[in-house]
Amino acid sequence: MSRKYDVIIWGATGFTGRLVAEYINVKYGVGGKLKWAMAGRNSAKLEGVSQEMGITGVDFVVADSHDRASLDAICAQASVICTTVGPYAKYGSELIQSCIANGTDYCDLTGEVQWMRKMIDDHQAAAHEAGVRIVHTCGFDSIPSDMGIYFLQREAKSQFNKPCDQIHMRVKAMRGGLSGGTYASLSYVMQQAQEDRSIYKTLTNPYGLNPEGEQSGPDKRDLQSVIKDRDINAYIGPFIMAGINTKVVRRSNALSNYPYGKDFLYDEAMVTGKGLSGKMKGYGLLATMGMLMVGKPGSMVKKLVDKTQPKPGEGPNKEERENGFYNLLFLGKQNGDVKLKAKVTGDRDPGYGSTSKMLAESAICLALDKEKTPKVTGMLTPSVAMGDALLERLEQNAGLTFSIV
Repeated sequence: MSRKYDVIIWGATGFTGRLVAEYINVKYGVGGKLKWAMAGRNSAKLEGVSQEMGITGVDFVVADSHDRASLDAICAQASVICTTVGPYAKYGSELIQSCIANGTDYCDLTGEVQWMRKMIDDHQAAAHEAGVRIVHTCGFDSIPSDMGIYFLQREAKSQFNKPCDQIHMRVKAMRGGLSGGTYASLSYVMQQAQEDRSIYKTLTNPYGLNPEGEQSGPDKRDLQSVIKDRDINAYIGPFIMAGINTKVVRRSNALSNYPYGKDFLYDEAMVTGKGLSGKMKGYGLLATMGMLMVGKPGSMVKKLVDKTQPKPGEGPNKEERENGFYNLLFLGKQNGDVKLKAKVTGDRDPGYGSTSKMLAESAICLALDKEKTPKVTGMLTPSVAMGDALLERLEQNAGLTFSIV
C-alpha cells in the first residue's frame, strides 16, 4: 500500500525525538528517496525544533497520544511510525492499537518490560493477522545485545556448524549520560512493580518476554552481586540494562524456533576491573544501582535520588553525546569452553547519541528494506524483524561495529 510517508517520527519535540529527526535530516535530507515527517502535539513546537535543528522543508503532523482519531490519521499516512514518546506505559498503548488497525509498522526504544509484556499479550494475534511488525527496544536497549548475539551465533554456525550454547556479554567500557525521560520511564516501571505483584514477577522472570507457555528455562536471574569472572580475570557487577536485554535475546531465540537451542544460556554484566580496586568499584556500582532501583515513590530515598537526576526534556549535551561510546564483549561457549569472542562498539553515548541513530535506522530498515528482511509479522524483536538488513545498516550508517576478536 502506498503511503505519503515512509517514516513519521512521533515525539519529534522530545529530547530523543529531536535527535532522531536531526540524524535523519543530516543523513538522508528532506525531499529525497526517504519520505519522512515530524509529528507531535503542537505544530509551533515542531516548527521551533526544526529551526533549532536546522531542518528545512520537512512536513509536520499533529496528533495526541490519547486521541485515537488523531493517531489513526497519522498512522494511515505512514509505512512506519517511529516513536520516542515515553513512558510508553502511559503514552504508547493506543498508538500500537492504531498501527495495527491501519496496517502500519512500528518501532520504539522502550525498555519497559511490564508494558511490552502487556502489549504482547494483548496484540500478538492481531498484529500477526494484520501483517504488521511491531518492534520494541530499538535503542541501546536492546539492539547491541540482540544484534550482537545474532552476529556471534551467525559466525559460530559458519565456523563450527552449530551455535554457542552459552554466551556472556560483558560491558568493558561505556561513557554516557542519563536523560530525564529515561529516568522517568525507569521510575514508572519501579512504581508499577511495587503496586502490582504480577508486574514484579514479569520483571524478575528471566523469560518474562517469551511467548505464552514458553516462559521457563535454565537461565537464572540477572547478576545482583560482585563476583570474579574467571573467563576475563576481572571483577564484574550488575549491568542496569541486563534485565531488559537478556529477556529480549531470549524472546528472539523463542520467536525463531530456538536456533540457539532450548537450553541456551545468556547473561550480562559490567566489568569493574582487576584486583582490589576492581572489586571496590563493583561494590560502588552495586550501591548506586540500589539507590536507583529500590526507592519507593514518595520515600526520602526516592526524593533524594530524584533531585540528582535530570528532568524530562533534559539530557547530555552535544559534546557529552559525541564524546560518549561503548565497548561490549561477547564470550561464546560450547560445552563450557570459550570458542568465539565478538565485540560490539558504538561511537556515541549509548543512551542518546547512539540510540537515536539505531532507532532511526531501524525505522528506515522497516520502511525501505522489506525485500531484505524476514517475512515475519507480530510483536517482534530487532533481530527477528530485520536480521542481516539491520546489521548492515547499523555498520554502514549508525556508527556501530560488529567484529570477531
